Amino acid sequence: MSCYYIIGVRMDNRVSNAVNFQEVLTKNGCSIKARLGLHETSEHSCSGDGLIVLQPCGKKEEVEKLVVELNGLEGVTAKLIDLN
Repeated sequence: MSCYYIIGVRMDNRVSNAVNFQEVLTKNGCSIKARLGLHETSEHSCSGDGLIVLQPCGKKEEVEKLVVELNGLEGVTAKLIDLN
């Protein structure tokens, strides 16, 4: 088991796609050590797109399965960085 993975995620149309994304994260919550969400915001607007950085822990096959599951969601693009 390793925690030297990073998953970078781009989400389009956050308002519509966030619920399904959150369901996947909740289902895999025990293997996600850290999560950081980034999006543009100001006094007058909130960006519809966002970036999420995940640090999963586990076997490489399990982490790759999470990336595939995330990429199966509408408006989501996920990429794995393996730092092992």
